[in-house]
Amino acid sequence: MSKIALTPNASGSGTFTIAAPNSDTDRTLTLPDSAGNVSLDGPAFSAYQSTQQASLTANVATKVQFQTKEFDTASCFDNTTNYRFTPNVAGYYQVSGRAEVASSVAFMLLYIYKNGSSFKRFTNTNTATVTAVNGSSLVYLNGSTDYIELYCIQGGNQQLVNAEDTTYFQAVMVRGA
Repeated sequence: MSKIALTPNASGSGTFTIAAPNSDTDRTLTLPDSAGNVSLDGPAFSAYQSTQQASLTANVATKVQFQTKEFDTASCFDNTTNYRFTPNVAGYYQVSGRAEVASSVAFMLLYIYKNGSSFKRFTNTNTATVTAVNGSSLVYLNGSTDYIELYCIQGGNQQLVNAEDTTYFQAVMVRGA
């Protein structure tokens, strides 16, 4: 195992940079002096549903289609075919999402699916006024084959509201593996 020795500049302050060997998965971690911030160059995306998909069948888990990217720092979110995030860096990701319908339904569930199976579930069961459900979770993804998707189940045959502030899906790497 190689060791790296770090020495600050002559004044004892400044930024240290640790760079990985050149490859298509190069990542740089920059550690500034005590007054600065630590940053890790990892994938992040934000997408929303801009076109309504067909009405969701009541009581059936349906993958939500997010057609518009607000940003996708490493081109890891597929917004045309599978509507999934497959990051190219292993690590822990903060994942969040929200789905909204136009009229009240009996209940709404939102699921983060990991590799095609339910991983985390978020519920809204206030039967008088349910129109939206949202949630957030920390998820480990291996950086090669792991992927996440968002699914919704609702208690009526309604369409999701398609707007960037109502039905969205996001993830950001918070720590490397």
